[in-house]
Amino acid sequence: MTFDPNSPEMRRRRFRPIPVRMLVPNMITLLAICAGLTAIRLSTEGRMELAVAAIVFAAALDGIDGRVARLIKGQSKFGAELDSLADFVNFGVAPGLMLYFWQLNELRDSGWIAAMVFAISMSLRLARFNATLDDPNKPPFAANFFTGVPAPAGAITVLLPIYLAFLGIPKPPAPLTAVYTLLVAFLMVSRLPVFSGKTIRMRVPPEFVLVVFVAVVFFVALLVVYPWQILSAGSILYLLSLPLGWRSYRNQAARHSAAVGTAAAASPAVPAATFQAPVGRAAEDEHPPERLH
Repeated sequence: MTFDPNSPEMRRRRFRPIPVRMLVPNMITLLAICAGLTAIRLSTEGRMELAVAAIVFAAALDGIDGRVARLIKGQSKFGAELDSLADFVNFGVAPGLMLYFWQLNELRDSGWIAAMVFAISMSLRLARFNATLDDPNKPPFAANFFTGVPAPAGAITVLLPIYLAFLGIPKPPAPLTAVYTLLVAFLMVSRLPVFSGKTIRMRVPPEFVLVVFVAVVFFVALLVVYPWQILSAGSILYLLSLPLGWRSYRNQAARHSAAVGTAAAASPAVPAATFQAPVGRAAEDEHPPERLH
């Protein structure tokens, strides 16, 4: 049987139609990449306010693309790889370059190294996340936590010096900005457990649905009217909450270890198997031959 790649059957198999539901999440991810690349361009032109808005917009798209994919059952391995690439560009490369064009360039090579370390740390954090995504050795409670600061939070948090400058606070010295950038990079690649909230299943009672809608609209309005105040307060509160996540993880790990120990103690002990040599071989085992024939 010969294989003909140009046969009509092979062409139909190769170019079979793809459902639209598989394309929608990837289109959202591509839109997020466009926002991240636009943020880089705006930062080179000195329009830093719009550049920060583009990063926030990319973070919002990153928060909904996965949920949309699960909602319409449009998950795919291609989409997962594209999402990792988008996170590296939007939350690693773009914020690092924005900080470099904003102030770190005053340090010349040292400032570039700080921006580069941040971007590399983001790539390492994403690679570790993908490698440990299906780790069977994870305890059940570990699904509630990230390992290290997640990508969108790291990008939003590392831009805190820019938010404070837009509030009228004097720009910090360039070495201090570089140290802060390296600190956030370290938090991303560290083993620090950070609460994720992914496993929380919240259901809103029908009588509170309109209240939730009004609260979301109110928050978005605050973010649009007072962007630097909201972003500054959110970044500071997020950094202050990191020890709480570590403490919660440690407490849950202690309870899990205690539960495992109690279950092991309650299970019946299995007696060790005893070995008894065959009767016919006893004399031979006691007096082995001098040599093999």
